[in-house]
Amino acid sequence: MSNAQNHLLNDLLERRRPGYSLEAPFYLSHEVFQADVQRIFGQHWIFVAVEPQIPEAGDYLTVDVGKNSIIILRDDDNEVQAFHNVCRHRGSRLCASHRGSVGNLVCPYHQWTYDTKGSLIHVEHMGADFDKRQHGLKKVHVRSLEGLIFICLADEPPADFEQMAAQLTPYMAPHRLKDCKVAAQAEIIEKGNWKLVMENNRECYHCVGNHPELTLSLYEYGFGYQPSPANAEGMARFRDILAKSHERWESMGLPSREIEVLDTCVTGFRTQRLPLDRAGQSQTMNAEVASKKLLGQITDPAVGGLSFWTQPNSWHHFMSDHVVSFSVLPIGPDQTLVRTTWCVHKDAVEGVDYDVANLTKVWNATNDQDRRLVEESQVGVASGAYTPGPYSPYTEALVEKFCNWYVGRMRALTPTTA
Repeated sequence: MSNAQNHLLNDLLERRRPGYSLEAPFYLSHEVFQADVQRIFGQHWIFVAVEPQIPEAGDYLTVDVGKNSIIILRDDDNEVQAFHNVCRHRGSRLCASHRGSVGNLVCPYHQWTYDTKGSLIHVEHMGADFDKRQHGLKKVHVRSLEGLIFICLADEPPADFEQMAAQLTPYMAPHRLKDCKVAAQAEIIEKGNWKLVMENNRECYHCVGNHPELTLSLYEYGFGYQPSPANAEGMARFRDILAKSHERWESMGLPSREIEVLDTCVTGFRTQRLPLDRAGQSQTMNAEVASKKLLGQITDPAVGGLSFWTQPNSWHHFMSDHVVSFSVLPIGPDQTLVRTTWCVHKDAVEGVDYDVANLTKVWNATNDQDRRLVEESQVGVASGAYTPGPYSPYTEALVEKFCNWYVGRMRALTPTTA
C-alpha cells in the first residue's frame, strides 16, 4: 500500500474510540479492504476447511483468499498439504474446480506434472540442464487442529498456533472430527463487510429477536452476557445450569470451562462447552440429536455444544452427534462468503441415521437471518447519518474484543507515516 493509504489507515486507527463500533470507512473503504486482505487474511492463521472434505489421498479443494487461490490436498501419505494454485511454468491455474480428486497435479496448459507433495516430477522440452527440484509448487503453511484446517499465507506464520492447539485439543478430541464425513455444505454471499459478519456472530444480543429456530436450543446467555437489572434472574438460573453441567461433563472426561483470549493473542480464540435448552442434545428444531450415530468417544447425547471461535474468521459448534463449522472469507468491501459445513459420523447412513433437512434446518434459517441483519447494517453504515455507536456492557463485550483484536493487529502491521 502507498504512504497515502497507510496514512489514511493510521488516522482511522488513531481515532478509534474504545467501547464503540468502528468508523464507516472500516466497512466501506477499498483501501481498508485491501489492507484487511493483506494484513489480516494474509498474515494470520485462517480457517478454510475440515479434513472430512478431503477424506482420501488425492482429494483436493480450492480456497480463494483475496486474489490468492490455494489448493488444499491430501497427499499419498495421508497428510494435508497446501499449495498456491499456480503452475511454476507460466503461472496457469492448476485446478479450476472447487473440489476433486487427482493422482498428480497436472497443469492443463503444458502438462507440467506435480506429485501430491508439490514436487515437479514430469516436464518436457526444458533441456538437459533444467532442474525440476527448483520448480516445485509454492507451499502454504497449513495446520490441522483435530480436523479443522487452517492456512497462513505469511512467510513466517504466528507461532502461537501451537498454544491454541495445546489448549484446544483436549476439548475437541473426544468428538473425533477426523472420523466424520461431510453431510452437507452451504455457501452464501452476504452483501456486507466481513467485519460486520464477524461482529454479528460475536454477540447474541440479537438472537431472541431474530433467531426463533436457533433459540429453541441455544441459551443466549452463553455468549458474553453479563448480569444486568434486565436479566439478573435469567443469568442466575443459567449460571447454575452451567456450573452443574460443567461438573458433570468434566467428570466424563470432557473439558468444558471457558478459555478466552480473543484480544490478547495474535491467534485469538475462545471455547466453552455450553448447555443446550429443552432436551439439551443438539442444535435442532426439537433439541434432540439429528444423527443416531454419536461422535468419537461420546456415549451420552446430552453433552451440550462445544463452542469454538477463532480470530479472524471462524466459529464452530461441536455436539454429541454432529459438528457445524463456519468459514468467513472477504470478497470485496461489501461482499463476504460464508461457508457452512455439517459433519456427522462417517458410518452414519443418510435416511437411516440422519435426515439432511433436519440436520441443517436451524443453521440454514439462522444464516439467512444473519445475512439480512448484516446487509441492513451495511446499508446503514453507508449512510451519511452513521456514527459509531456504543456497545452494551452487558451483551456485546465479545464484539468489542473482536474489534480490539482487529485494531490491534492492524496497528501492529501498518507502517507509520510522517
